Amino acid sequence: HVQLVESGGGSVQAGGSLRLSCAASGYTYNRNCMGWFRQAPGKEREGVAVIDTDGSTSYEDYVKGRFIISKDRAKNTLYLQMRDLEPEDTAMYYCAADVEGIFVGAGFFSAPVAQWGRRSVRWGRGTQVTVS
Repeated sequence: HVQLVESGGGSVQAGGSLRLSCAASGYTYNRNCMGWFRQAPGKEREGVAVIDTDGSTSYEDYVKGRFIISKDRAKNTLYLQMRDLEPEDTAMYYCAADVEGIFVGAGFFSAPVAQWGRRSVRWGRGTQVTVS
């Protein structure tokens, strides 16, 4: 049974930094895609960053150059380092895992809407990031 638990969210001023963590149990990080997504009130869940099995990363344009996704295989933990935060980054941030290996690289950004891949995606409960 896969469980993903996010932490590290909080309230910061614009221009500040945060590092989010996602600890996994029942799942091995180096097997398939992992990613960070976010959802602001009244908006659809959207992709932020994805890391594939070979360590390659993909970022959505609105975070490129400011956020860095990484993973520590020994700790089975996924990270999202965020800097130069903007009020538009305010959202609940979710960690996700592609447990059956259906997605490849940036294709994982479609996880919130891909009906065909729904059975493979596991979500954490989220951690709130508020930028003022």
